[in-house]
Amino acid sequence: MAPVLTSPLVSTQWLADHLGADELVVLDASVHTVGTGLETTWQSARDSYEQQGHVPGARYADLVEAFSTPDADLPFTRPVAERFESSARDLGVTNTSTVVIYDDSVGEWSARLWWIFRSFGFDSVAVLDGGFTKWRDEGRPVRVGALRTSPKATGTSTEVGTGSEGGDTAASFLAGEERPLWADHDRVLRAVTGEQPATLVLAAPESALGTEHPPVVPGSAPIAVDALVDPETNAYLRGAALQQAFASVLDADEIVTYCGVGSAACVDALALTVLGHEKVSVYDGSLVDWWRHQPEAMAS
Repeated sequence: MAPVLTSPLVSTQWLADHLGADELVVLDASVHTVGTGLETTWQSARDSYEQQGHVPGARYADLVEAFSTPDADLPFTRPVAERFESSARDLGVTNTSTVVIYDDSVGEWSARLWWIFRSFGFDSVAVLDGGFTKWRDEGRPVRVGALRTSPKATGTSTEVGTGSEGGDTAASFLAGEERPLWADHDRVLRAVTGEQPATLVLAAPESALGTEHPPVVPGSAPIAVDALVDPETNAYLRGAALQQAFASVLDADEIVTYCGVGSAACVDALALTVLGHEKVSVYDGSLVDWWRHQPEAMAS
């Protein structure tokens, strides 16, 4: 029986207690970036997953390719249902799995994949609070090496030099009907003009946008991801501290979060979900999409 989740976040102790449980799938969704602002590039972190280590039994989930639409005009464009299903199956996910996702950063990539799973109707998914940083800093076990075989192909996975891990995994996985958890340029523009009000939250820190960039979306409330995470533990703030971080927007009927490409925006969306806000969407494409619709901004 798969472990039962009671929150969008699970602690490192929860994962340690349930590691190896039937139908638990742990995913490393790390992505590494180079540069800032318009000069940013994104790279798969698979090499780091294999060479620097990962949570025992974790499978690498490639957000750059598998869980995006790599031939789209914008980086990290969310996948269509068929691609999502195929990529999830390849990692051994079934409709009865419990999925826990982490990354080696502040949680933006794990939150992005968590949001994608939820958008396709899959709710038995959570983010590891504090991610791989907290797991490693606590001295918990780390495995080095690659999976020898695909969970989809054999139902088992073996890591080079570490022994057998994983379990039987049927290949059946179907996405649910896509939920309205995403916003596009037109929706954001309607919020800006007031035609369809929504509070816009900019999740990207200034350090990620660079010192010179076109204007951000007008009327945005800046609530950067680093304001939501405890710098000592890499874990999300909780309770009154998290409420205070969102104090300026919590009363909004609808919130749209965005960042550079729609990754950090998912951290804010997850945190708002933890606080119980029920109408949050993520601007897929975020500033990269906004700026391409504002040629005068790009020319400035």
